[in-house]
Amino acid sequence: MYGSSTTRMGPGPRGSGWGHRLGNALKTTVLLAGLTALLLVVGERLGGPRGLVFAGFFVVVMNFGSYWFSDRIALAMHGAQPLEYAQAPWLHQLVERLAQRAGMPKPKLYLLPTRTPNAFATGRDPEHAAVAVTAGIVEILDRRELEGVLAHELAHVKNRDTLIGTVAATLAGVISYAAQMLFWFGGSMLSRDDDEEGGLGHALGNLGVLLVAPIAATLLQLAVSRSREYGADATGAELCGDPDALADALMKLERGAELMPYDRAPATSHLFIVNPLSGGAIMGLFSTHPPIPERVRRLREMGARTGSRGWRDVWA
Repeated sequence: MYGSSTTRMGPGPRGSGWGHRLGNALKTTVLLAGLTALLLVVGERLGGPRGLVFAGFFVVVMNFGSYWFSDRIALAMHGAQPLEYAQAPWLHQLVERLAQRAGMPKPKLYLLPTRTPNAFATGRDPEHAAVAVTAGIVEILDRRELEGVLAHELAHVKNRDTLIGTVAATLAGVISYAAQMLFWFGGSMLSRDDDEEGGLGHALGNLGVLLVAPIAATLLQLAVSRSREYGADATGAELCGDPDALADALMKLERGAELMPYDRAPATSHLFIVNPLSGGAIMGLFSTHPPIPERVRRLREMGARTGSRGWRDVWA
């Protein structure tokens, strides 16, 4: 049974520096600007001046909402339910102990009702964070491996990665859904007044925008997602004191995702510790996650340099 421990507080894992937070703030700004511009282009193309005004108003609302409420939106997308202390006291105690080591408040815990093994963190900062685990991950991982996974997710929170991830998930999801909706309605709800821009050329132009917009949103996510995973792996390994535990967990989770892909809310796939979507050669090019073998190799090297016991002695 895991319990709260009186750990010796140190300077904290390396990934939590102010410079890293500044870098994430810049990435968030670039991401917001890119996705905002994309929505404005779609609105102007489909509705002309009126569409541009509508898209501009919508962008303001979504940017405000994605910052303040993106964690709730991401959790709602997956039907996550609060995991009460009485349901899994050992899990709450484990998260509390890791949070103490990281020098941050204990995040809220949520459960996703799916057997696909996975987990993600969300929230704009450590004071407003949540960690969600699936029912499947608790079934296939032992507590040592689960500690590595939870340490990885708390590393995302401490490194301020979760703000980038939740903003990207919210706005990219909006772009994808808007493109699908407007594709079927053909922009009739925001039709242009001038007929000069109508005709086949205009229709083909709209089609091109609607096809390119979701891809562009995905590429923007890729630009800020992959490097975060390596950083969270390293910080999480230091936090739990056992790089090999996280490496073992990643291999199990990759296999679980292959056997039981989880395709709900694809725009949020980059939030998870491993890609939950069904893969393939083409999907691999657009994966929001670095290859699992490379992540495992780096973690094995971390463990070999000091040894898992040596890492744990830091927190003894």
